[in-house]
Amino acid sequence: MTGTDVRQDSVRLTQYAHGGGCACKIPPGELEEIVAGLTAGAGANGGASGLLVGLDSGDDAAVVRLPGAPGSPAVVATADFFTPVVDDPYDWGRIAAANALSDVYAMGGTPLVAVNLLCWPREVLPFDLAGEVLRGGLDIATQAGCFVAGGHSVDDPEPKYGMAVTGTADPARLLRNDAGRPGTPLSLTKPLGLGVLNNRHKTTGEVFPQAVETMATLNRAASEAALAAGAVCATDVTGFGLLGHLYKLARASHVTAVLDPSAVPLLDGAWDAARAGHISGGTRRNLAWVAPHTDFGGTDELTRLLLADAQTSGGLLVAGEVPGAPVIGELVPAGPDALVVR
Repeated sequence: MTGTDVRQDSVRLTQYAHGGGCACKIPPGELEEIVAGLTAGAGANGGASGLLVGLDSGDDAAVVRLPGAPGSPAVVATADFFTPVVDDPYDWGRIAAANALSDVYAMGGTPLVAVNLLCWPREVLPFDLAGEVLRGGLDIATQAGCFVAGGHSVDDPEPKYGMAVTGTADPARLLRNDAGRPGTPLSLTKPLGLGVLNNRHKTTGEVFPQAVETMATLNRAASEAALAAGAVCATDVTGFGLLGHLYKLARASHVTAVLDPSAVPLLDGAWDAARAGHISGGTRRNLAWVAPHTDFGGTDELTRLLLADAQTSGGLLVAGEVPGAPVIGELVPAGPDALVVR
């Protein structure tokens, strides 16, 4: 059977992927081993031009200062793609595009142009499905005011989609994950639970509109609000879960992050999905990675898993108060553990 023989309405895209969304990332501990030592050589930073943000702190995107007059914008560059997180191809395209654009917003930038990254099993799935994926990505990029100009495709046994995005930012007003300071509150701009709901969707076919719309929502407004509030430190919450991304922020900023799990917002249905066992392998790997650096106190296992839940196109985690976003903890002077959950 070829792709042209498959009816579009009979395809469940999530069944063609070994993982789903950002949960299919390489585990954070393994990834850090791979990229260790791949930072730019001496002299790349500083001066009139240079790399302002690179691999050193594991931030969300690269930022390069261009030569020019003082006040010239910096260039923000990133790429993100993943396997299907939902069965609807148009929604998958929307979610993947919002997720890729989020890395620019997480740096305090504005996306300008994107190119598509598409892997497609051309002998298995119809091309009109791929067209719907690309249409979803284009619609979200258009909503963001970002041009889409071509891209690259590969014949691949497993479908994957995303974007490489280029944007600009004020180099004096970046949001970085290494700029956190003690005494700063922590705000989260989207609820958790996307991972468990997506995993339940993949297993059962149930559709969770609240999860789809959360993932397809741009982080533009959250980024603008963070900058307006004077924030200088932020990251987005994606495949490494809230705990994983918070650990990276605390480690890069040389602080301890204290998290109040009762203040962390959850999507409707997230607790039920977690209790039913819809926990991805990526989530369990996230928890195993941060556990040696975390004081969990009496936090129960299910709460720990939800805090480590591998999100796809999650919100911004901001060191500072963001109007409309709950405060879920604070940064304090560095202690024996990078994270404290209590």
